[in-house]
Amino acid sequence: MKIPSARYAFTCLSRRPLRALVVPSLLIAALTAAAAAESTPIDLGSRRELFVDHALIERLENATLRLHQPIRAGVALKIDRPWEGPVNWGSVVIRHRDRYLLYYRGMTLNKDDASGRTCVAVSSDGIEWSKPALARDEITGRDDANFAVDDSGHPLAATVSTVWLDTRPGVPEEERVKALKSVTLSGEEHTAYKDPKGPKRIEMWASGDGLVFRRLPAGRQPTLISDYPNSFDGGNTMFWSEAENLYVFYYRIMTDSRQRTMARTTSPDLRQWSAPVPMTYGTAPAEQFYINNTGAYFRAPHIYVGLAARFMQGRSAVTDEQAAAIGLKSPRGGRYNRDCSDGVLLTTRAGSERYDRTFPEALIRPGPGAGNWVSRTNYPLNGIFPADPGQMMFFVNRNYLQDSWHIERLLLRVDGFASVNAPHAGGSMLTKPLKISGATLQMNYSTSAAGGIRVEVQDVAGAPVPGFSLEECPEIIGDEIERTVVWKHGSGLAALAGRTVRLRFVLHDADLFSFRLAPASHPAR
Repeated sequence: MKIPSARYAFTCLSRRPLRALVVPSLLIAALTAAAAAESTPIDLGSRRELFVDHALIERLENATLRLHQPIRAGVALKIDRPWEGPVNWGSVVIRHRDRYLLYYRGMTLNKDDASGRTCVAVSSDGIEWSKPALARDEITGRDDANFAVDDSGHPLAATVSTVWLDTRPGVPEEERVKALKSVTLSGEEHTAYKDPKGPKRIEMWASGDGLVFRRLPAGRQPTLISDYPNSFDGGNTMFWSEAENLYVFYYRIMTDSRQRTMARTTSPDLRQWSAPVPMTYGTAPAEQFYINNTGAYFRAPHIYVGLAARFMQGRSAVTDEQAAAIGLKSPRGGRYNRDCSDGVLLTTRAGSERYDRTFPEALIRPGPGAGNWVSRTNYPLNGIFPADPGQMMFFVNRNYLQDSWHIERLLLRVDGFASVNAPHAGGSMLTKPLKISGATLQMNYSTSAAGGIRVEVQDVAGAPVPGFSLEECPEIIGDEIERTVVWKHGSGLAALAGRTVRLRFVLHDADLFSFRLAPASHPAR
Protein backbone atom coordinates (compact mmCIF):
# COMPACT_ATOMS: atom_id res chain seq x y z
CA MET A 1 0.00 0.00 0.00
CA LYS A 2 1.30 3.43 -0.92
CA ILE A 3 1.10 5.80 2.03
CA PRO A 4 0.02 9.34 1.06
CA SER A 5 1.63 12.38 2.57
CA ALA A 6 -0.03 13.48 5.80
CA ARG A 7 -0.94 16.85 4.28
CA TYR A 8 -2.66 15.24 1.29
CA ALA A 9 -4.50 12.65 3.37
CA PHE A 10 -5.85 15.08 5.94
CA THR A 11 -6.92 17.43 3.14
CA CYS A 12 -8.92 14.62 1.55
CA LEU A 13 -10.52 13.69 4.86
CA SER A 14 -11.49 17.27 5.62
CA ARG A 15 -13.66 17.38 2.47
CA ARG A 16 -16.11 14.85 3.92
CA PRO A 17 -18.63 15.50 6.73
CA LEU A 18 -17.26 14.18 9.97
CA ARG A 19 -20.57 12.54 10.93
CA ALA A 20 -20.38 10.40 7.80
CA LEU A 21 -16.71 9.60 8.05
CA VAL A 22 -15.55 6.19 9.16
CA VAL A 23 -11.76 5.95 9.19
CA PRO A 24 -10.37 2.40 9.06
CA SER A 25 -7.70 1.61 11.61
CA LEU A 26 -5.25 0.86 8.79
CA LEU A 27 -5.67 4.36 7.39
CA ILE A 28 -5.22 5.89 10.84
CA ALA A 29 -1.96 3.96 11.19
CA ALA A 30 -0.88 5.09 7.74
CA LEU A 31 -1.63 8.73 8.52
CA THR A 32 0.22 8.50 11.81
CA ALA A 33 3.25 6.98 10.10
CA ALA A 34 3.16 9.61 7.35
CA ALA A 35 2.90 12.43 9.88
CA ALA A 36 5.79 11.01 11.89
CA ALA A 37 7.91 10.76 8.75
CA GLU A 38 7.20 14.38 7.88
CA SER A 39 8.07 15.49 11.40
CA THR A 40 11.57 14.01 11.03
CA PRO A 41 13.21 15.82 8.14
CA ILE A 42 16.33 14.53 6.42
CA ASP A 43 19.35 16.50 7.57
CA LEU A 44 21.66 16.56 4.55
CA GLY A 45 24.32 18.72 6.14
CA SER A 46 26.54 19.74 3.23
CA ARG A 47 26.77 16.32 1.59
CA ARG A 48 26.10 15.88 -2.10
CA GLU A 49 23.14 13.76 -3.17
CA LEU A 50 22.98 11.80 -6.42
CA PHE A 51 19.80 10.56 -8.05
CA VAL A 52 20.79 6.91 -8.21
CA ASP A 53 17.85 5.93 -6.02
CA HIS A 54 14.62 7.35 -4.57
CA ALA A 55 16.06 8.14 -1.13
CA LEU A 56 15.22 11.86 -1.32
CA ILE A 57 12.36 11.81 -3.80
CA GLU A 58 8.79 12.18 -2.61
CA ARG A 59 7.12 12.65 -5.97
CA LEU A 60 7.92 12.71 -9.68
CA GLU A 61 5.45 14.27 -12.10
CA ASN A 62 6.07 13.69 -15.82
CA ALA A 63 9.71 13.07 -14.94
CA THR A 64 11.75 9.92 -14.51
CA LEU A 65 15.06 8.68 -13.18
CA ARG A 66 17.24 8.10 -16.21
CA LEU A 67 20.35 5.91 -16.42
CA HIS A 68 23.22 7.30 -18.51
CA GLN A 69 25.78 5.23 -20.42
CA PRO A 70 29.53 6.01 -20.52
CA ILE A 71 31.41 6.78 -23.70
CA ARG A 72 34.28 4.61 -24.91
CA ALA A 73 37.65 6.35 -24.54
CA GLY A 74 40.08 3.86 -26.07
CA VAL A 75 42.21 0.87 -25.12
CA ALA A 76 44.11 1.30 -21.86
CA LEU A 77 45.95 -2.03 -21.77
CA LYS A 78 46.40 -4.97 -24.13
CA ILE A 79 48.37 -8.20 -24.45
CA ASP A 80 52.00 -7.78 -25.54
CA ARG A 81 54.06 -9.91 -23.11
CA PRO A 82 54.59 -13.70 -23.15
CA TRP A 83 53.24 -14.15 -19.60
CA GLU A 84 49.99 -12.51 -20.65
CA GLY A 85 47.33 -14.38 -22.51
CA PRO A 86 43.64 -14.63 -23.30
CA VAL A 87 42.86 -15.62 -19.70
CA ASN A 88 43.96 -12.21 -18.45
CA TRP A 89 41.46 -10.42 -16.23
CA GLY A 90 41.68 -6.86 -14.89
CA SER A 91 40.48 -6.47 -11.31
CA VAL A 92 41.16 -3.02 -9.87
CA VAL A 93 42.68 0.43 -10.38
CA ILE A 94 43.86 2.54 -7.43
CA ARG A 95 45.45 5.99 -7.24
CA HIS A 96 48.45 6.15 -4.91
CA ARG A 97 51.38 8.57 -4.69
CA ASP A 98 50.23 10.61 -7.70
CA ARG A 99 49.97 7.65 -10.04
CA TYR A 100 47.45 5.02 -11.03
CA LEU A 101 48.15 1.34 -10.46
CA LEU A 102 46.15 -1.20 -12.46
CA TYR A 103 46.18 -4.81 -11.23
CA TYR A 104 45.27 -7.72 -13.46
CA ARG A 105 45.72 -11.46 -13.70
CA GLY A 106 48.43 -12.33 -16.22
CA MET A 107 47.64 -15.85 -17.37
CA THR A 108 48.29 -17.96 -20.43
CA LEU A 109 46.96 -21.36 -21.45
CA ASN A 110 50.35 -22.94 -20.64
CA LYS A 111 49.84 -25.98 -18.39
CA ASP A 112 52.56 -24.63 -16.08
CA ASP A 113 50.54 -21.45 -15.55
CA ALA A 114 47.42 -22.88 -13.89
CA SER A 115 46.84 -19.98 -11.48
CA GLY A 116 48.44 -17.00 -13.18
CA ARG A 117 50.33 -14.13 -11.57
CA THR A 118 49.29 -10.69 -10.33
CA CYS A 119 50.48 -8.13 -12.87
CA VAL A 120 50.59 -4.37 -12.42
CA ALA A 121 50.61 -1.46 -14.88
CA VAL A 122 51.37 2.18 -14.04
CA SER A 123 50.02 5.47 -15.39
CA SER A 124 50.18 9.16 -14.55
CA ASP A 125 46.86 10.02 -16.20
CA GLY A 126 44.86 6.80 -16.65
CA ILE A 127 45.30 7.06 -20.43
CA GLU A 128 48.85 5.92 -21.20
CA TRP A 129 50.02 2.84 -19.26
CA SER A 130 53.41 1.20 -18.86
CA LYS A 131 54.39 -2.21 -17.52
CA PRO A 132 57.33 -1.87 -15.09
CA ALA A 133 60.06 -4.52 -15.01
CA LEU A 134 59.74 -5.93 -11.49
CA ALA A 135 60.44 -9.67 -11.46
CA ARG A 136 61.71 -12.75 -13.25
CA ASP A 137 59.25 -14.89 -15.17
CA GLU A 138 60.36 -18.45 -14.45
CA ILE A 139 58.40 -19.84 -17.41
CA THR A 140 60.07 -17.68 -20.09
CA GLY A 141 63.26 -16.80 -18.19
CA ARG A 142 62.79 -13.07 -18.81
CA ASP A 143 63.69 -10.59 -16.07
CA ASP A 144 61.34 -7.78 -17.09
CA ALA A 145 58.01 -9.21 -15.95
CA ASN A 146 55.58 -6.70 -14.50
CA PHE A 147 54.57 -8.95 -11.59
CA ALA A 148 53.77 -7.57 -8.16
CA VAL A 149 56.05 -9.49 -5.80
CA ASP A 150 56.36 -10.52 -2.18
CA ASP A 151 59.21 -9.33 0.03
CA SER A 152 61.32 -12.27 -1.19
CA GLY A 153 60.96 -11.20 -4.80
CA HIS A 154 58.60 -14.01 -5.79
CA PRO A 155 55.63 -13.12 -8.03
CA LEU A 156 52.28 -12.91 -6.27
CA ALA A 157 49.83 -15.54 -7.41
CA ALA A 158 46.67 -14.29 -9.08
CA THR A 159 44.70 -15.29 -5.97
CA VAL A 160 46.30 -12.25 -4.29
CA SER A 161 44.48 -9.84 -6.56
CA THR A 162 41.97 -7.95 -4.42
CA VAL A 163 44.14 -4.86 -4.05
CA TRP A 164 42.76 -1.75 -2.34
CA LEU A 165 43.95 1.56 -0.93
CA ASP A 166 43.52 1.90 2.83
CA THR A 167 42.52 5.53 3.39
CA ARG A 168 41.87 5.30 7.13
CA PRO A 169 43.64 8.14 8.95
CA GLY A 170 46.71 6.98 10.84
CA VAL A 171 47.53 3.93 8.73
CA PRO A 172 51.34 3.61 8.34
CA GLU A 173 52.45 4.66 4.87
CA GLU A 174 54.22 1.35 4.36
CA GLU A 175 50.79 -0.34 4.69
CA ARG A 176 48.61 1.99 2.62
CA VAL A 177 48.14 -0.51 -0.19
CA LYS A 178 46.63 -3.79 0.88
CA ALA A 179 45.76 -7.03 -0.84
CA LEU A 180 43.59 -10.00 0.05
CA LYS A 181 44.13 -13.66 -0.62
CA SER A 182 41.45 -16.33 -0.36
CA VAL A 183 42.63 -19.32 1.69
CA THR A 184 40.62 -22.50 1.96
CA LEU A 185 40.53 -24.29 5.30
CA SER A 186 40.29 -27.74 3.73
CA GLY A 187 43.78 -27.70 2.30
CA GLU A 188 42.66 -27.56 -1.32
CA GLU A 189 44.36 -24.99 -3.51
CA HIS A 190 42.22 -22.18 -4.88
CA THR A 191 43.14 -21.87 -8.56
CA ALA A 192 41.67 -19.97 -11.46
CA TYR A 193 39.77 -23.06 -12.58
CA LYS A 194 38.60 -24.42 -9.24
CA ASP A 195 36.79 -22.93 -6.29
CA PRO A 196 37.32 -25.33 -3.36
CA LYS A 197 34.31 -26.35 -1.31
CA GLY A 198 34.07 -25.65 2.38
CA PRO A 199 34.81 -22.63 4.60
CA LYS A 200 37.45 -20.10 3.61
CA ARG A 201 39.26 -17.24 5.26
CA ILE A 202 41.06 -14.20 3.93
CA GLU A 203 44.72 -13.42 4.32
CA MET A 204 45.93 -9.80 4.43
CA TRP A 205 49.03 -8.43 2.70
CA ALA A 206 50.38 -4.87 2.77
CA SER A 207 52.63 -2.61 0.70
CA GLY A 208 53.94 0.92 0.70
CA ASP A 209 54.38 1.33 -3.03
CA GLY A 210 51.84 -1.14 -4.38
CA LEU A 211 54.57 -3.20 -6.02
CA VAL A 212 56.20 -5.19 -3.21
CA PHE A 213 53.84 -6.81 -0.68
CA ARG A 214 54.43 -8.59 2.61
CA ARG A 215 52.09 -10.88 4.47
CA LEU A 216 50.94 -9.32 7.74
CA PRO A 217 51.91 -11.29 10.87
CA ALA A 218 49.53 -13.89 12.25
CA GLY A 219 48.42 -11.66 15.12
CA ARG A 220 47.15 -9.06 12.66
CA GLN A 221 45.38 -11.36 10.23
CA PRO A 222 41.59 -11.13 9.90
CA THR A 223 39.60 -13.61 11.94
CA LEU A 224 36.85 -13.66 9.32
CA ILE A 225 35.86 -17.12 8.11
CA SER A 226 33.02 -17.53 5.63
CA ASP A 227 31.19 -20.81 5.10
CA TYR A 228 28.85 -19.49 2.44
CA PRO A 229 29.28 -21.45 -0.81
CA ASN A 230 31.65 -19.89 -3.35
CA SER A 231 33.01 -17.38 -0.81
CA PHE A 232 35.66 -14.93 -2.05
CA ASP A 233 35.71 -16.37 -5.57
CA GLY A 234 36.44 -13.09 -7.35
CA GLY A 235 35.21 -9.53 -7.19
CA ASN A 236 35.83 -8.93 -3.49
CA THR A 237 35.87 -5.27 -2.45
CA MET A 238 37.19 -3.75 0.77
CA PHE A 239 37.51 -0.08 1.75
CA TRP A 240 37.56 2.32 4.67
CA SER A 241 34.22 4.10 4.99
CA GLU A 242 34.42 7.59 6.45
CA ALA A 243 30.62 7.58 6.60
CA GLU A 244 30.49 4.48 8.82
CA ASN A 245 33.90 4.90 10.46
CA LEU A 246 34.45 1.23 9.71
CA TYR A 247 36.10 -1.01 7.16
CA VAL A 248 33.47 -2.44 4.82
CA PHE A 249 33.91 -5.68 2.88
CA TYR A 250 31.64 -6.95 0.09
CA TYR A 251 32.48 -10.40 -1.20
CA ARG A 252 31.15 -13.03 -3.56
CA ILE A 253 28.99 -15.89 -2.34
CA MET A 254 26.54 -18.29 -3.94
CA THR A 255 22.97 -18.94 -2.83
CA ASP A 256 21.48 -22.39 -2.32
CA SER A 257 20.06 -22.12 -5.84
CA ARG A 258 23.60 -21.48 -7.17
CA GLN A 259 23.01 -17.81 -7.90
CA ARG A 260 26.11 -15.64 -7.53
CA THR A 261 25.56 -12.71 -5.17
CA MET A 262 27.31 -10.72 -2.39
CA ALA A 263 27.68 -10.67 1.37
CA ARG A 264 28.65 -7.70 3.53
CA THR A 265 30.65 -7.49 6.74
CA THR A 266 32.36 -4.65 8.64
CA SER A 267 35.32 -4.21 10.97
CA PRO A 268 36.81 -1.43 13.10
CA ASP A 269 40.37 -2.79 12.84
CA LEU A 270 40.66 -5.29 9.93
CA ARG A 271 40.94 -8.14 12.42
CA GLN A 272 37.55 -8.59 14.07
CA TRP A 273 34.60 -8.70 11.67
CA SER A 274 30.84 -8.65 12.05
CA ALA A 275 28.80 -11.68 11.04
CA PRO A 276 28.51 -11.61 7.22
CA VAL A 277 25.04 -10.80 5.87
CA PRO A 278 23.93 -11.57 2.30
CA MET A 279 22.90 -8.42 0.45
CA THR A 280 19.32 -8.10 -0.74
CA TYR A 281 17.96 -6.36 -3.84
CA GLY A 282 14.47 -5.20 -2.91
CA THR A 283 11.84 -6.27 -5.41
CA ALA A 284 14.27 -6.49 -8.34
CA PRO A 285 14.29 -9.79 -10.26
CA ALA A 286 16.94 -12.29 -9.26
CA GLU A 287 20.10 -11.95 -11.34
CA GLN A 288 23.65 -13.22 -10.98
CA PHE A 289 26.42 -10.75 -10.18
CA TYR A 290 29.86 -12.19 -10.72
CA ILE A 291 31.69 -9.22 -9.21
CA ASN A 292 30.37 -6.21 -7.31
CA ASN A 293 33.13 -3.53 -7.27
CA THR A 294 31.34 -1.65 -4.50
CA GLY A 295 33.03 1.42 -3.05
CA ALA A 296 32.35 4.89 -1.67
CA TYR A 297 31.75 7.40 -4.46
CA PHE A 298 34.49 10.02 -4.31
CA ARG A 299 32.14 13.04 -4.35
CA ALA A 300 29.50 11.54 -2.05
CA PRO A 301 31.19 8.96 0.21
CA HIS A 302 27.96 8.01 1.99
CA ILE A 303 26.74 6.56 -1.31
CA TYR A 304 28.42 3.30 -2.35
CA VAL A 305 28.52 2.63 -6.09
CA GLY A 306 28.96 -0.87 -7.47
CA LEU A 307 30.07 -1.38 -11.08
CA ALA A 308 28.87 -4.96 -11.15
CA ALA A 309 29.18 -7.69 -13.76
CA ARG A 310 25.83 -9.26 -14.56
CA PHE A 311 26.29 -12.89 -15.61
CA MET A 312 23.60 -14.26 -17.92
CA GLN A 313 24.29 -17.95 -17.54
CA GLY A 314 23.07 -20.07 -20.43
CA ARG A 315 22.12 -17.06 -22.57
CA SER A 316 24.08 -17.47 -25.79
CA ALA A 317 24.52 -14.88 -28.54
CA VAL A 318 27.52 -16.45 -30.34
CA THR A 319 27.34 -19.62 -32.40
CA ASP A 320 30.14 -22.18 -32.46
CA GLU A 321 31.06 -20.97 -35.94
CA GLN A 322 31.29 -17.36 -34.76
CA ALA A 323 33.34 -18.45 -31.74
CA ALA A 324 35.81 -20.20 -34.04
CA ALA A 325 36.00 -17.17 -36.32
CA ILE A 326 37.03 -14.81 -33.48
CA GLY A 327 39.50 -17.34 -32.06
CA LEU A 328 37.65 -17.92 -28.78
CA LYS A 329 39.71 -20.25 -26.59
CA SER A 330 38.35 -23.27 -24.75
CA PRO A 331 40.35 -23.85 -21.54
CA ARG A 332 39.90 -27.40 -20.29
CA GLY A 333 37.39 -27.98 -23.06
CA GLY A 334 34.97 -25.38 -21.76
CA ARG A 335 32.64 -23.66 -24.22
CA TYR A 336 32.78 -19.94 -23.48
CA ASN A 337 30.13 -18.94 -25.99
CA ARG A 338 27.33 -20.39 -23.86
CA ASP A 339 26.86 -17.30 -21.66
CA CYS A 340 27.04 -13.51 -21.96
CA SER A 341 27.55 -10.61 -19.58
CA ASP A 342 27.28 -6.84 -19.23
CA GLY A 343 27.99 -4.17 -16.62
CA VAL A 344 25.23 -2.83 -14.39
CA LEU A 345 24.91 -0.17 -11.71
CA LEU A 346 24.36 -1.28 -8.13
CA THR A 347 24.09 1.33 -5.39
CA THR A 348 23.69 1.15 -1.66
CA ARG A 349 24.09 3.56 1.21
CA ALA A 350 26.32 3.53 4.27
CA GLY A 351 25.11 0.94 6.75
CA SER A 352 22.58 -0.66 4.40
CA GLU A 353 22.35 -4.38 3.69
CA ARG A 354 20.39 -3.82 0.48
CA TYR A 355 21.43 -2.88 -3.02
CA ASP A 356 19.08 -0.47 -4.76
CA ARG A 357 18.35 -1.90 -8.20
CA THR A 358 16.90 1.38 -9.43
CA PHE A 359 18.03 0.62 -12.99
CA PRO A 360 17.72 -2.94 -14.32
CA GLU A 361 19.13 -1.78 -17.66
CA ALA A 362 22.81 -2.17 -18.53
CA LEU A 363 25.28 0.58 -17.69
CA ILE A 364 27.92 -1.03 -19.95
CA ARG A 365 26.62 -2.89 -23.00
CA PRO A 366 28.70 -5.49 -24.88
CA GLY A 367 28.52 -3.49 -28.10
CA PRO A 368 28.82 -4.60 -31.74
CA GLY A 369 30.71 -7.68 -32.89
CA ALA A 370 30.89 -11.18 -31.44
CA GLY A 371 34.03 -10.58 -29.34
CA ASN A 372 32.18 -9.13 -26.33
CA TRP A 373 29.16 -11.43 -26.50
CA VAL A 374 31.05 -14.38 -25.00
CA SER A 375 31.17 -15.58 -21.42
CA ARG A 376 32.84 -13.53 -18.68
CA THR A 377 33.66 -10.42 -20.65
CA ASN A 378 32.51 -6.80 -20.15
CA TYR A 379 33.42 -7.13 -16.47
CA PRO A 380 34.13 -3.67 -14.99
CA LEU A 381 37.23 -3.08 -12.88
CA ASN A 382 36.94 -1.67 -9.38
CA GLY A 383 37.78 2.05 -9.19
CA ILE A 384 36.12 5.33 -10.28
CA PHE A 385 38.24 8.49 -10.63
CA PRO A 386 37.96 12.10 -11.79
CA ALA A 387 39.33 12.40 -15.32
CA ASP A 388 38.94 16.17 -15.66
CA PRO A 389 36.69 18.78 -13.99
CA GLY A 390 33.64 17.52 -15.85
CA GLN A 391 34.22 13.80 -16.32
CA MET A 392 35.08 10.67 -14.39
CA MET A 393 36.69 7.49 -15.67
CA PHE A 394 36.56 3.79 -15.00
CA PHE A 395 37.64 0.64 -16.82
CA VAL A 396 36.22 -2.58 -18.25
CA ASN A 397 37.57 -5.93 -19.49
CA ARG A 398 36.89 -6.72 -23.14
CA ASN A 399 37.28 -9.76 -25.46
CA TYR A 400 37.82 -12.40 -22.78
CA LEU A 401 39.58 -15.61 -23.87
CA GLN A 402 40.67 -14.06 -27.15
CA ASP A 403 44.08 -12.87 -28.33
CA SER A 404 42.51 -9.43 -28.61
CA TRP A 405 41.82 -9.27 -24.86
CA HIS A 406 42.19 -5.72 -23.56
CA ILE A 407 41.08 -3.26 -20.90
CA GLU A 408 39.07 -0.29 -22.13
CA ARG A 409 38.79 3.16 -20.55
CA LEU A 410 35.30 4.64 -20.17
CA LEU A 411 34.22 8.22 -19.47
CA LEU A 412 31.06 9.51 -17.83
CA ARG A 413 29.94 12.90 -16.61
CA VAL A 414 30.86 13.64 -12.99
CA ASP A 415 27.92 12.45 -10.84
CA GLY A 416 26.41 11.33 -14.12
CA PHE A 417 25.37 7.75 -13.43
CA ALA A 418 21.75 8.86 -13.44
CA SER A 419 19.57 11.95 -13.43
CA VAL A 420 16.09 13.27 -12.87
CA ASN A 421 15.01 13.80 -16.47
CA ALA A 422 12.02 15.67 -17.87
CA PRO A 423 10.96 15.98 -21.53
CA HIS A 424 10.39 19.20 -23.46
CA ALA A 425 6.79 19.29 -22.24
CA GLY A 426 8.09 19.66 -18.70
CA GLY A 427 8.01 17.79 -15.42
CA SER A 428 8.93 18.15 -11.77
CA MET A 429 10.51 16.45 -8.80
CA LEU A 430 9.56 17.14 -5.17
CA THR A 431 11.95 16.13 -2.40
CA LYS A 432 11.07 14.67 0.93
CA PRO A 433 11.22 17.10 3.86
CA LEU A 434 14.75 18.42 4.31
CA LYS A 435 16.37 20.38 7.09
CA ILE A 436 18.12 23.45 5.75
CA SER A 437 21.68 23.58 7.04
CA GLY A 438 23.50 25.12 4.07
CA ALA A 439 23.62 28.68 2.83
CA THR A 440 23.41 27.94 -0.91
CA LEU A 441 21.86 25.36 -3.21
CA GLN A 442 24.29 23.98 -5.78
CA MET A 443 23.30 21.62 -8.55
CA ASN A 444 24.86 19.58 -11.36
CA TYR A 445 22.57 19.88 -14.36
CA SER A 446 22.25 19.97 -18.13
CA THR A 447 19.55 21.48 -20.36
CA SER A 448 18.97 21.82 -24.06
CA ALA A 449 18.98 25.24 -25.67
CA ALA A 450 15.21 25.25 -25.34
CA GLY A 451 15.13 23.65 -21.89
CA GLY A 452 15.53 24.95 -18.37
CA ILE A 453 15.21 24.41 -14.63
CA ARG A 454 13.59 26.43 -11.84
CA VAL A 455 13.62 25.63 -8.13
CA GLU A 456 10.99 26.41 -5.52
CA VAL A 457 11.37 26.10 -1.76
CA GLN A 458 8.15 24.94 -0.09
CA ASP A 459 7.14 24.72 3.54
CA VAL A 460 5.90 21.43 4.98
CA ALA A 461 2.34 22.31 4.00
CA GLY A 462 3.35 22.66 0.37
CA ALA A 463 3.15 26.44 0.13
CA PRO A 464 6.00 28.39 -1.49
CA VAL A 465 8.28 30.08 1.02
CA PRO A 466 8.13 33.85 0.39
CA GLY A 467 11.14 34.92 -1.63
CA PHE A 468 11.75 31.35 -2.88
CA SER A 469 8.76 30.71 -5.11
CA LEU A 470 9.00 29.37 -8.64
CA GLU A 471 8.19 32.79 -10.06
CA GLU A 472 11.06 34.32 -8.09
CA CYS A 473 13.63 31.85 -9.51
CA PRO A 474 15.03 32.95 -12.88
CA GLU A 475 15.14 30.02 -15.30
CA ILE A 476 18.50 28.26 -15.33
CA ILE A 477 19.79 27.05 -18.69
CA GLY A 478 23.15 25.56 -19.64
CA ASP A 479 25.33 22.65 -18.64
CA GLU A 480 27.37 22.96 -15.44
CA ILE A 481 28.83 20.69 -12.79
CA GLU A 482 28.42 23.31 -10.03
CA ARG A 483 25.73 25.97 -10.38
CA THR A 484 24.43 28.04 -7.49
CA VAL A 485 20.68 28.56 -7.68
CA VAL A 486 19.70 32.23 -7.46
CA TRP A 487 16.34 33.70 -6.58
CA LYS A 488 15.54 37.32 -7.28
CA HIS A 489 16.58 38.45 -3.83
CA GLY A 490 19.96 36.64 -4.10
CA SER A 491 21.32 33.15 -3.72
CA GLY A 492 21.33 32.65 0.02
CA LEU A 493 19.39 30.07 2.00
CA ALA A 494 20.86 31.33 5.28
CA ALA A 495 17.54 32.90 6.28
CA LEU A 496 15.98 29.43 6.21
CA ALA A 497 18.63 27.76 8.39
CA GLY A 498 17.09 25.13 10.65
CA ARG A 499 13.73 25.12 8.87
CA THR A 500 12.11 22.04 7.40
CA VAL A 501 11.31 22.49 3.72
CA ARG A 502 10.84 20.63 0.48
CA LEU A 503 12.60 21.50 -2.76
CA ARG A 504 10.60 21.40 -5.96
CA PHE A 505 12.63 21.23 -9.17
CA VAL A 506 10.64 22.08 -12.30
CA LEU A 507 12.42 20.94 -15.48
CA HIS A 508 11.82 20.82 -19.21
CA ASP A 509 14.21 19.10 -21.60
CA ALA A 510 16.71 18.92 -18.76
CA ASP A 511 18.64 16.57 -16.47
CA LEU A 512 19.42 17.06 -12.79
CA PHE A 513 22.34 14.84 -11.72
CA SER A 514 23.02 15.95 -8.15
CA PHE A 515 22.63 18.76 -5.65
CA ARG A 516 23.96 19.86 -2.29
CA LEU A 517 23.23 22.46 0.38
CA ALA A 518 26.63 24.09 0.65
CA PRO A 519 27.99 26.46 3.30
CA ALA A 520 28.46 30.03 2.04
CA SER A 521 32.22 29.84 2.58
CA HIS A 522 32.56 26.39 0.99
CA PRO A 523 33.96 26.52 -2.56
CA ALA A 524 32.25 24.56 -5.30
CA ARG A 525 33.92 21.20 -5.90
